[in-house]
Amino acid sequence: MFKSVKNRANRAFAKGARILTNGEPIACWRTLPALDPLGLNWHPTNLQRLHETPMPKALSTPIVQRQRLHLLTFPLFASVAGLAACSKADNPATAAASSAIAPAQAYEKVATAGKGFTVGALMSANPVFVLFDPQCPHCGHLWNSSQALLGKVKFIWIPVSFINGKSAPQGAAILSASDPAAFMASHEASLLAGTGGTPSPTSMSPEVEATIKANTELFNSLKAESVPYIVAKNLKTGAVVTHAGAMETAALAAFLGV
Repeated sequence: MFKSVKNRANRAFAKGARILTNGEPIACWRTLPALDPLGLNWHPTNLQRLHETPMPKALSTPIVQRQRLHLLTFPLFASVAGLAACSKADNPATAAASSAIAPAQAYEKVATAGKGFTVGALMSANPVFVLFDPQCPHCGHLWNSSQALLGKVKFIWIPVSFINGKSAPQGAAILSASDPAAFMASHEASLLAGTGGTPSPTSMSPEVEATIKANTELFNSLKAESVPYIVAKNLKTGAVVTHAGAMETAALAAFLGV
């Protein structure tokens, strides 16, 4: 069973790649960009040399071998870990070079035109708007991070569609559910597990389809480049704030002033 160090290293890298990409093919590791987070000169040609160079006897212990395998996969994990949002640039059909509009203007536009479902402190006078694409895993991470704040914050989740063909039908299914929050929780759990989210409905009602389209046009009018896109008023300062990308619970609480 994978007796050679090279074979074990290749298998470890492939396993990490499958986890990070939900089994989808990725570029060969020799095409990865140069990354040097630990000052170890992780250029692809050096990685190739590391694969092809016999392991010295001094490095033949199981612990050192495992460390070597971990370091081989580190650049790939580091490059993916830095991503916190799903960008329109990933979809050439929707990509556009622009800068987000002023936060106060964004808040007014979203509060007026955005249509979504509400969770959390329903009586709060200062809702937090989250524009999300149902196919965005970072939106799922933000959904999970926000759960601990539901006793203090009213969130309005507004589905948009630009990632792929599943985005609009799944957004329509969430809005049409008898319990959108429970449906959303189930959907995000499936998405983060790598199974694509809840099954897409075969059809959408014209009204809900129009809502998803209007939400997407609203998102584009904000000139935001990625989701999740948060538009809110800081509860401590009253200042309007915007943020593109997921956050951990503590960072989200500080951002919202709770």
